[in-house]
Amino acid sequence: MQPESDHPHHRPLLALVLRLAAAFVLAGLLACVKLASERGIHLAEIMFWRQLPTIPILFGWFALRGRLDVLKTRRTGSHLRRSGFGLVGMAMNFGAATLLPLAVATTLNYSSAIFAVLLSALVLREPTGPWRWGAVAMGFAGVLLIAQPWGDELPLLGAAIALGAAMMIALISVQLRDLGRTEHPFTIVFYFSLFSVPVLGLAMPFVAKAHPPQDWLLLLACGVIGVLGQVLLTAALRYGTVANVIVMDYSGLIWATLFGWLVFANLPGASFWFGAPLVVGAGLLIAWREHTLGMARKAAVEPKPL
Repeated sequence: MQPESDHPHHRPLLALVLRLAAAFVLAGLLACVKLASERGIHLAEIMFWRQLPTIPILFGWFALRGRLDVLKTRRTGSHLRRSGFGLVGMAMNFGAATLLPLAVATTLNYSSAIFAVLLSALVLREPTGPWRWGAVAMGFAGVLLIAQPWGDELPLLGAAIALGAAMMIALISVQLRDLGRTEHPFTIVFYFSLFSVPVLGLAMPFVAKAHPPQDWLLLLACGVIGVLGQVLLTAALRYGTVANVIVMDYSGLIWATLFGWLVFANLPGASFWFGAPLVVGAGLLIAWREHTLGMARKAAVEPKPL
C-alpha cells in the first residue's frame, strides 16, 4: 500500500487551505439563505435556485474536459435515496439558519459527528469505546447549554430543526461513504441536483413570485456559492485526508459568528460561549479517535518489512 505522504496528489497544506476556504464559503451560503428568507423569499424557492446552477456548471465542466463518461452510473436507486435524504437535510439546514443566529445554527450542525457515533454504535453495531462515548456525552452537554430547553433564549423549534439537520448529515455521510466506493464525488453532487430540482420545481408555482434585481442576485449567489463550496470540499479531499482537514471545518463557527455580527447585528447569548467549545471539542475528539483507530487498522494489515 502506498503511504499517504507518497500519494501523487498528497499536498496537505493546500488541502487545509481549500477546506478553510470551503468553511468560509459555506458560512457565506447560510448568510445568503438567511438574507433571502428575511426578504420574504420562500425556503423552497431558495433551495430550487441553490440546486439549479449545479447541473449546467458541472455538466459544462465535464463536457469541456471531454469527461462526460464520469456522469454515467449504474446506481440510480442509490442516488435517488441520497437525493431524498439530501433534500430533507438541506431544508432543515437552511430552515435552522433562518430561525437561529448563524453561529448557533452552525454549532448545532457540528453535532452531526455525535449522531454519527450513535448511529454507528446502535445501527451498524460498530464497537465504540470510552473515548467516543465520552465525546458523545460532552457534545450533548454542549447542545443542552446552547439550546437551553428549560429557557426562552432560543426558539425550541429552531434548535430542534438544527439538531434534525445534524442527524440528517450523519445519515447522509453513511450514504456518501457507500456511493464514494464507485462514484466520482462530482457525480454524486450532479445527481443530487438533477433529482432534487424537479421535486423542488413542483413547488415553484405555489411559492415563486416576482423579485427585484437585488433578490435575483441573492438567489444567484446562493446557487454559485453552493457549487463553489461543494467543489472546494471535494478538492480538499483530493489533496488531503478527512482526518487531516476536518479541523478546518470548525473555522466555520468563526465565519458564521462574523457574518451574524456584520450582516445581521446579532451575537449569540452567554450560554452559547460555554456550550460551543464542548460541541466543537467533542467533534475534534471523535475525529482524532477515528484517525487513531484508522492508523492502527492500517498498520495491522500492512505487511511488515523484511
